[in-house]
Amino acid sequence: MKKSLLWTAVSTALLAGASLTAQAQEPQGVYSAEDILDADVYFANGSGEEIGDVDDILFDDDMRITGLVIESGAVLGLGGREIVVANDYFTLETSTEGDGETEHRIMLNATPEEVEAFPAYDRDWWEQTQNNAREAWQTTREGAQSAWQSTREAFDNDDEPQTQAQ
Repeated sequence: MKKSLLWTAVSTALLAGASLTAQAQEPQGVYSAEDILDADVYFANGSGEEIGDVDDILFDDDMRITGLVIESGAVLGLGGREIVVANDYFTLETSTEGDGETEHRIMLNATPEEVEAFPAYDRDWWEQTQNNAREAWQTTREGAQSAWQSTREAFDNDDEPQTQAQ
């Protein structure tokens, strides 16, 4: 059931145009998370160098894609590093193979140095990201409360509304 809900959420987010930009031939219009997971990731600079593959897709509370988890440098599934790539660093390319099969590739718009600096996808990253989201929400909430309180006080300080003499 949980997996079914995840696929439904992923499909909904992808249908809503969630930050994956399709390029190459004709866009599909609908993308399956199952097809994108394990898609190969390459540098977009034309070198053709493969970085790794998509290990996970990250969403915010509104089910918008915020990034991908890329497993890079893995050899036979061992020793790879999982990195977080924000959605402004990648695009999705689709192409149709000779056998009619659709292939998805993630093109990373970053230098090797930038990729090295991307955060590792680990418990520390996850906790820090959650804390940042909570702090942003609290700041927004406090700002909204402050604006509401200021408006309320301004109206409370006004005299009774005056009627116009006729």
